[in-house]
Amino acid sequence: MNTSNLDASSKSPPLTNGSGAAAILSAGVGAFALAVLASAGDKSAHIASSLIFYKPTGPLSGVTTAAILIWLFTWGILGWRWRNKTVPAGRINAAALILLGLSFLLTFPPIADLL
Repeated sequence: MNTSNLDASSKSPPLTNGSGAAAILSAGVGAFALAVLASAGDKSAHIASSLIFYKPTGPLSGVTTAAILIWLFTWGILGWRWRNKTVPAGRINAAALILLGLSFLLTFPPIADLL
C-alpha cells in the first residue's frame, strides 16, 4: 500500500454544509416572503398598487419579483457567510420547514381572510 496516498487523503479539508444550509433556509425565507407579499397585496390597495410592475398581471408581477429578489438576496448573503462553515442542519431545516408551513397557511384563503 502506498502511504503517500494515505497522507494526502488525511489532509483533505473537512466537509462543510454551509452552502447547502443557506440554500435550504433561503428557500423557506423566499416562500414566506411570497406569502406575506401576496397577503399584503390582497388586503391593502396601496400595497397592491405599489406592486404592479407589469399592468396586465397586476400586483402578481411585483409579488413574485420581490419574493424572488428576497430569496436570491438571502441565499447570496447566507451562502457567502456560511460557505466554509458547518452549521446545525437540524435547526436550519426546522426553520425552513416552519417558514414553508407558515407560507402555506398565509396563502390558504380561510386563514388569509382571518388576517
